[in-house]
Amino acid sequence: MSEKLLGSKAAPVRFEGVSKVYGKHVVAVDKIDLHVEAGKLVTLLGPSGCGKTTTLRMIAGLEMATTGRILIGDRDVTTLPATDRDVSMVFQSYALFPHMSVLENVMYGLKFSGFDKAEARARAIQGLELVGLKGYNDRLPSELSGGQQQRVAVARALALEPQVLLFDEPLSNLDAKLRRQVREDIRAIQQDLGLTVVYVTHDQEEALAVSDEIVVMRNASIAQIGSPRSLYDEPVDTFVADFIGEANLIPCQITSVEGDTATIEIEGHSHSLPSRGLAVGPAILAVRPSRLVISEDHGAPARVAKATYVGVRMEYTLEGGFGQVFAVQDDVDTPLEVGSDVRLAFAKNGPVLLPVE
Repeated sequence: MSEKLLGSKAAPVRFEGVSKVYGKHVVAVDKIDLHVEAGKLVTLLGPSGCGKTTTLRMIAGLEMATTGRILIGDRDVTTLPATDRDVSMVFQSYALFPHMSVLENVMYGLKFSGFDKAEARARAIQGLELVGLKGYNDRLPSELSGGQQQRVAVARALALEPQVLLFDEPLSNLDAKLRRQVREDIRAIQQDLGLTVVYVTHDQEEALAVSDEIVVMRNASIAQIGSPRSLYDEPVDTFVADFIGEANLIPCQITSVEGDTATIEIEGHSHSLPSRGLAVGPAILAVRPSRLVISEDHGAPARVAKATYVGVRMEYTLEGGFGQVFAVQDDVDTPLEVGSDVRLAFAKNGPVLLPVE
């Protein structure tokens, strides 16, 4: 079964002007266009209430679109019930039956999909092998760790050979150590089998770690779509910059633009960087904590307000006429003292200009 399991069935997903409205006035998803390529892992990322889970549930058929079209492969599934969509969903709660063995849990959905008992068992065993649980057939869910229970839920979804596999906050019930391992497991399975996966999370680090592409959502609409690297390095606005990883948002003044290069000024300190289409005038400089350069003699004047040792690095809160910023340094042997005066500058690469909103 491994040769045909999922990989050859992976299908793209397309949203064309899709909205979901509850009642007359509650807009959960507002006219979004989205294309998920076959064999890719795409994450819907955003704060609570942004519409990401509703979008996922509309793919599954658990919510019906109010307007627009949803296609899986070449088939319009907009009005089809969940049972006719050829998708599988891994829920946040895992939804395992406590009185059934691991194998019985994985076989459960296959019983209702037209497979005889022998084939259902074979598919379930193969699904467990794919997620690294060979030999766990007879155990009960209560005898498994949280990470192993998550893998059983994935195996149950894989055994149905869906065109699209959906994950709804799959790591939220796991502790910090398990999260990293399980997200790596999910990513490895997706890549090995060439699955089309749509994955919902509110955790930025999780999204950056597992995704081919990230869809950042805000207020029922899409704020930006891109690869993890492009979203981190080239956010389109202050919301995306602040939501994808930590970013310091510093008011600045663009004093000149020559070609594609702008010169900005912050508290008397000048810095040149790509203009990104902005003109002379006020702007926002988005800078990651690791891209701030702290020195004694170069940059805008600042003072160390807080200094925290976290083992592998020092974390600093700096204050100045530009406001308050968060910076990190690898030098843990000679930390800066709270109250000391320093200068703040910016790395050559990394900081980006954003428009004032």
